[in-house]
Amino acid sequence: MLQMGVELELAVLLVVQMVGSTVFAVFEIETARWRLVLKWAVMAAGTLGLYAWVGHWSLLFPLVMAAMGVTVHFVWCKKNGIHPLHATPRKRYYELRGWEQCE
Repeated sequence: MLQMGVELELAVLLVVQMVGSTVFAVFEIETARWRLVLKWAVMAAGTLGLYAWVGHWSLLFPLVMAAMGVTVHFVWCKKNGIHPLHATPRKRYYELRGWEQCE
């Protein structure tokens, strides 16, 4: 039987990062790059740190964090009248985020 080590956790982190960055990139246009790097560093460190302690159960960390983030995102968007996948109306979204107005 094939033994899987930390490769599984790394693959899941990669998929979560690819999907999250692609789907929600429109919501992070003006976000400081250091915040984006910090977010993914915490996700990776948390998952890999938990792997050393609980093994493959550490996969719950990125999955639960992603589920929580998506849930909060959709609730916040609905509450503020923003489309949860397109960040429209863009002017309203920029106002809520405190960013300079888009052209």
